[in-house]
Amino acid sequence: MKHLLFFFFLLSSSFAASAAASRPNVLLILVDDLKPAIRAYGDRTAITPNLDRLVSRGLRFDAAYCNQAVCASSRFTLLLGARSTTTGIYQFGRNFRDTYPDAVTLPQFFMRHGYRAEAMGKVFHVGHGTYDDPGSWSLPVHKDLVIEYADPASTRDGSPTNEQALFTNLRRPPGSGPLPRGAAWESPDVPDDTYADARVATHTIGRLRAAKEKPAEPFFLAVGFVRPHLPFSAPKKYWDLYDPAKLPMPQRETAPEGVVPAAMKRGGEIDAFFPVPKPPVHPYPDDIKRKLIHGYYASVSYLDTQVGRVMAALDELQLADNTIVVLWGDHGWHLGDLGIWTKHTNFEQANRIPLVVIAPGVTRPGTSTGQLAETVDLFPTLAELAGLPKPAGPLPIDGTSLVPVLKNPGVRVRDHAYHCFPRGGELGRAIRTERYRLVEWKKPGAPAATAKLELYDYATDKIESRNIAAEQPEVVAKLRALLATHPEAKPAVAPKG
Repeated sequence: MKHLLFFFFLLSSSFAASAAASRPNVLLILVDDLKPAIRAYGDRTAITPNLDRLVSRGLRFDAAYCNQAVCASSRFTLLLGARSTTTGIYQFGRNFRDTYPDAVTLPQFFMRHGYRAEAMGKVFHVGHGTYDDPGSWSLPVHKDLVIEYADPASTRDGSPTNEQALFTNLRRPPGSGPLPRGAAWESPDVPDDTYADARVATHTIGRLRAAKEKPAEPFFLAVGFVRPHLPFSAPKKYWDLYDPAKLPMPQRETAPEGVVPAAMKRGGEIDAFFPVPKPPVHPYPDDIKRKLIHGYYASVSYLDTQVGRVMAALDELQLADNTIVVLWGDHGWHLGDLGIWTKHTNFEQANRIPLVVIAPGVTRPGTSTGQLAETVDLFPTLAELAGLPKPAGPLPIDGTSLVPVLKNPGVRVRDHAYHCFPRGGELGRAIRTERYRLVEWKKPGAPAATAKLELYDYATDKIESRNIAAEQPEVVAKLRALLATHPEAKPAVAPKG
């Protein structure tokens, strides 16, 4: 009997190992502040040969949108599969376990089905009072810096800058004075690994090599790159790729006509960096604008090299044929359009993101789709691609699996994308269809009649020059009916303590 039981134990163990080995790996590449500034997305300024090759290997989503254009909340929507309006987490300084201790994150879900889940670089947003989630990973997270300088002049007196303190959750003594602003850009002639992204790429390659040695244990690797997040710290050779005189300048630097005041921003995050002038200076001097745009594109090209190194290692180790690869930008970025810099709005530039999925045996190389997609769609999509059960909470899974679209880019699984942004006590909930964006601004729970509305028609006004809500009541009514299919937004969760 003992021999028989041992035989069945070996048989079941062998079957489990075989099943695990047959499951695809997952390589999730997250990029901070990356709009579709990629040559393969049609950006003729961007010099991105490695990202272009990545895009050419799978399905490019041309109408993908984040669920909220701010780092922490956007990453929560990815890793929880629930929108901000479902969780009530709209701001920094909130940690989801404080409110949802039993939540199952995307990597945790994969861990429960036999995967080894690892994170390197910026995956969850850490900083501003928000912390990582150790329960989501099989190993401690490989951390690195977001705010980083190589040139001593970039920090003036060498002390921590305000942003460095925020991104490291540095607790400062009560009554201490303000910390200095750091430089908005630097371009020293230094090796790539002077900055975090190259070090993160090197660590990722090491983990891929380790994974190669354990083929029976499928992996879920989340790799977070921080450029092109401010400051635009990138080696000189990447700045030298671009002629500053040929960079695209903003087409429109004034607010849309008839805009709802809550929709607009001036300054914000970018005020933390010198020599950017603080409000009420607007617009910025041309030399500042050009330098910021130059720094953004230089940072994208630096990132491009690091992504290329990771993809080359995946190929060299012969892991690509059994690895799902996702490239995802956490939100877009304004480069001076509408007079806005960075993110934190409901406009197109802040919410449209690059999303590329390479699924061996499912996607076809060099394909694209106009399917409207949201960040929350990735949780159920990856689960289905990996042959795992459909995720079912305990938090609601707000996303829709995109697997039918991966198989056939002409298929449609939804007719709109949904996102939001809060400002001044109001929440702007938005519906983006192929042609329009409707934004409804009101306090969560307030009557619909109290809402202020925006409507933009991208068939006739790609740069959002005019709010036409008052001129198109029939379109507004149709889109508000779509918006009404979504639950009322949850009020903001208060920070703990």
